[in-house]
Amino acid sequence: MRTLYLDCFSGISGDMTVGALRDLGVPEEIFQQAISALGLTDEFHIHFRRGHKQNIAGWKFDVHAAHDHGHSHEEHGHAHEHGEHHHEHGHSHGEHGHSHAHPHAEHSHSHPHEHEHHPEHDDHVHGRSYREIRALLEASTLAETPKARALAVFHRIAIAEGKIHGIDPEEISFHEVGAIDSIADIVAACAGIDALGIECVLASRLVEGSGWITCAHGRFPLPAPATLEILAGIPLKQVEESTEYITPTGAALLAEYCSAYGPMPEMRIEKVGYGLGTRDTYPRPNVLRATLGETTSNSSAETDEIVKIETNIDDLTPELAGATMERLFAAGALDVFYTAAQMKKNRPGFLLTVLVQPEKVDEIATIILRETSAFGIRLDRMQRMKLRREFRDVETPYGTVRIKVGFLGDEIVQAAPEYESCREVAQRAGVSVRDVHLAAWIGSVPSPTAGS
Repeated sequence: MRTLYLDCFSGISGDMTVGALRDLGVPEEIFQQAISALGLTDEFHIHFRRGHKQNIAGWKFDVHAAHDHGHSHEEHGHAHEHGEHHHEHGHSHGEHGHSHAHPHAEHSHSHPHEHEHHPEHDDHVHGRSYREIRALLEASTLAETPKARALAVFHRIAIAEGKIHGIDPEEISFHEVGAIDSIADIVAACAGIDALGIECVLASRLVEGSGWITCAHGRFPLPAPATLEILAGIPLKQVEESTEYITPTGAALLAEYCSAYGPMPEMRIEKVGYGLGTRDTYPRPNVLRATLGETTSNSSAETDEIVKIETNIDDLTPELAGATMERLFAAGALDVFYTAAQMKKNRPGFLLTVLVQPEKVDEIATIILRETSAFGIRLDRMQRMKLRREFRDVETPYGTVRIKVGFLGDEIVQAAPEYESCREVAQRAGVSVRDVHLAAWIGSVPSPTAGS
């Protein structure tokens, strides 16, 4: 299987992703055509240039406002996403650097624990709403696959921002993602991945810096709120380095494309590419390394490593058992379930089983020992085989429903409507969740050529 492995040892951003794809051999014309398809040539243009970070050569991707012919990301140091690492998604061009709205110090270490926001972000932040961005993409002449992926990436960001601010995602106005740089990053990245014919995207486990960021909504600790929300369910480790390594756009691209996180699998390497950030960061070189190749596993299923935690309990009330389950899921457990069990002294009880990523073991174990009556737990590290997963939107008579699709190699073998999506659509349409679920399931049934 043609596989792209992203080594995110220094985080990930949109512009670094595009630069890495360019270094893997995607012709510049592919990116130019994708951007031209948006019909925004009167607002901005894109540019690639060779450069170095700590003696590592790679490509830097820049976005230039139409009226700012001299702008490049050269002066923004690391700025992922063009300066990135400034969330709220809006690249700011004050200081010649797109600042992702909290400008997260753009990977800069000048202020150890404070990432300053520079609202001067303004040259080309158009404040487009999610609804406007979606309409822009839908009306574009982009090829269907990158268009669908770009829409999905923005959908993830809108959902995250909507949850954080407590408003309908449709009404979200992206101070940053609405900026043309973020639109360019996402569209170019989706076009580049499609051009390489990539069937599977994998990534290393992610690291994020520490410290505080100041953005339009106040001061927040890293990871930034939007980034953290988007990365829910994805392995993430925080390090004592005062740099924001992961931007919302980079996080959303990973969440959309990546099916597993961990060491690089066995693969026949075809090419390695490097995408450069803007600023110079230490101790980590500000680059994203991308490896393209063919995975050589005999199995079509994906594998990763998980830990099973178990404990037998016979003296916990149902109310506390339910509360414990909620806490475990909120902490990142992959699955939590209770199984009826016959205990010592003829007592009825249950077996609590929790499946977690290895890096979550300590946190999950602490919750179990604090929240239940257990005096100990059992740990079992194991290999897991799973279908590659992908989320798609399906049109139904009641509205658009999100479905999860499972692939065994290139073959679609499972498709399941997402309950929350069905519930929301049913509520808006005034019909039963069952009706929406059935319509979405029918719409998700693959054609004989699906998945090819």
